[in-house]
Amino acid sequence: MNAHIAQRVSQELKIAPSSVEAVLSLLEQDATVPFIARYRKEATGSLDEEAIFAIKERYARLEELEARKKAVLSSLEERSLLSSVLEEQIRNAPSLTILEDIYLPFRPKRRTRASMAEEKGLAPLAERLLLQKGDDPAALALSFVSEERGVASEEEALQGALDIIAERISEHGEARRKMRLLFGRRGKIRSSVAKGKEEEGAKFRDYFSWEEPAAPAPSHRILAMFRGEKEKFLSLSVLPPEDEALRILREIFLLGSGPDSVLVDRGIVDGYRRLLAPSMETELRNALKKKADREAISVFAGNVKEVLLAPPLGPKNILAVDPGFRTGCKFVCLNRQGDLLHHGVIYPHPPRGDEKGSADTILRAAEKYEIEAIAVGNGTAGRETERFLRGLGLPSSIIITMVNESGASVYSASETARREFPEYDLTVRGAVSIGRRLLDPLAELVKIDPKSIGVGQYQHDVDQKELKKSLDTVVEFCVHAVGVDLNTASLELLSSVSGLGQSTAGQIMKYREANGPFSTRKELLNVPRLGPKTFEQAAGFLRVSGGPDPLDRSAVHPERYPIVERMAADLGCSVSELMKDPGKRSLIDPERYISGDAGLPTLTDILAELERPGRDPRQTFEIYSFTEGIEKIDDLAPGMTLPGVVTNITSFGAFVDIGVHQDGLVHRKHLPGGTESGLRPGQRVEVSVLDVDRARNRIALSMKGHGGRKKK
Repeated sequence: MNAHIAQRVSQELKIAPSSVEAVLSLLEQDATVPFIARYRKEATGSLDEEAIFAIKERYARLEELEARKKAVLSSLEERSLLSSVLEEQIRNAPSLTILEDIYLPFRPKRRTRASMAEEKGLAPLAERLLLQKGDDPAALALSFVSEERGVASEEEALQGALDIIAERISEHGEARRKMRLLFGRRGKIRSSVAKGKEEEGAKFRDYFSWEEPAAPAPSHRILAMFRGEKEKFLSLSVLPPEDEALRILREIFLLGSGPDSVLVDRGIVDGYRRLLAPSMETELRNALKKKADREAISVFAGNVKEVLLAPPLGPKNILAVDPGFRTGCKFVCLNRQGDLLHHGVIYPHPPRGDEKGSADTILRAAEKYEIEAIAVGNGTAGRETERFLRGLGLPSSIIITMVNESGASVYSASETARREFPEYDLTVRGAVSIGRRLLDPLAELVKIDPKSIGVGQYQHDVDQKELKKSLDTVVEFCVHAVGVDLNTASLELLSSVSGLGQSTAGQIMKYREANGPFSTRKELLNVPRLGPKTFEQAAGFLRVSGGPDPLDRSAVHPERYPIVERMAADLGCSVSELMKDPGKRSLIDPERYISGDAGLPTLTDILAELERPGRDPRQTFEIYSFTEGIEKIDDLAPGMTLPGVVTNITSFGAFVDIGVHQDGLVHRKHLPGGTESGLRPGQRVEVSVLDVDRARNRIALSMKGHGGRKKK
């Protein structure tokens, strides 16, 4: 750990130095962020996952800055260009941007017009002109004309000097700093349609002639314009008013009004237009892209988190249907653990329209497999299939509900699905995925790339490395918040657990297959290549139900079992009795058990866990249904009030499923209070229809006037 960097992280994030040092020390020991947040609260001062992750990220970026400083210093020293003043500037550079500005004039570069002019010996002429003593440029240039140096005329000498002046202006530290501020403050993003692309690029029509200040532009517009440019439908520029830029540069470099100053002014204009403006525009574009990426990734990650933490129905015998018209409705029957028991196809809809045969098939399957709930995919023919099933006269105890099937087709064609169901085709796998999503959304959705869950905003346009990092963090958070059943978890779910990874998770699966279910957490230590360190990181997040130790089904870490055993012994009861009896738990004084690294934060967590061992933080599942008779976009009319489910949150509003196979958009101006804050995917809401654009398959909705948002 670099103490200087740790101190800077502490100052920047306003977190106590001792907490920062503890986090960094634990990370160096290969502790994971979830483990540190949950089980090392005394060391970190009870920092949450967000703060720990911020420390980890900022430390890594500052390490990168220090490494770059060392590389720059080494390069300058090797070329005998390092002075004590320059070295001090480099060591004190607070950011990579400023560091690169300092290094820019000394950076080895390809041959430029300026470097070629310098090779001809014209640097002294440029330096004399920059002094602006009122000299006659032509007279000065005369002494630099030389056949030997390749300077044929005064004009050629002056042009070379101008090229040197232009480059020096573009590399000047103060000039770059002030230009950077100007571009950030006054830069405007302008887009226009590319010549001849009006029809082909119609989806970007809103940006065929667009202009707005760049800095406050919302992420969805920036990403849309950048996509249009990438696909060659739009031409973009991101520049401030040129006259303001030139005025700033003239204030720095223009010292007089003589003929040499007139020439320097030409160099200022050329340096700005040819070198400095493109460089600053690239910087601003990159900054806008990073900002837009951060916003889009943040929105997407928030949506994914809500979808992953959607309420589970829990263990039920499920009949799941992947609906369709021409190809029929594929259905599967699953037991309470999600194992596939039966599969088939029914054809209740046109063109075949075999309602009677389909009804008989479903009724027999429901009886034979003791079906307790039916999950219907919300894709094509979903509402029609739901209506058909509700009309079968099934027992009222059987739940019938729609399930969002986004990504089911991705799963069905994945390596994971092929590994789980090698003998079945894609349609069966897709139906299984729909059913398992009802049982436990998190356990099923971790098998799918989060980008395919259907809740994103320009997720394919943002930095994919940053997106993956953010989504991995979200999945990690959700998995650890809920906990994982060691005996039923899939490879993907186990792989997401602190300290495991795919290889170790695979070893656990093999051990489970060979030896049967785990009876205790401690048995994990028998798994090949799973050592004490991995056990420490993972065990608290893994649950074992029905074993001899009741603490194994809780979030109490095995390293703290002795504390609970002491509590029980002091009360003259077993651990199991302590967990069942709130009266006994109320007699516990946690301060009596403070020792070593187990302080009040840990003891408070232990007592909360004893009260509700293995508690699931997710909401309780609620049955939901759309308005009967509203099944397609043609059934809609302005003024209708309908129930709906939020499917996606974006920076410009919320998308809501109202049961017509096409989500409607509640623009942010039609949200309560004019903001989407507080809405989340899966939330039940009430909306009114504002407009139906059947030609473009668009539905405009409003949530105003409906008493705001409805709770789940």
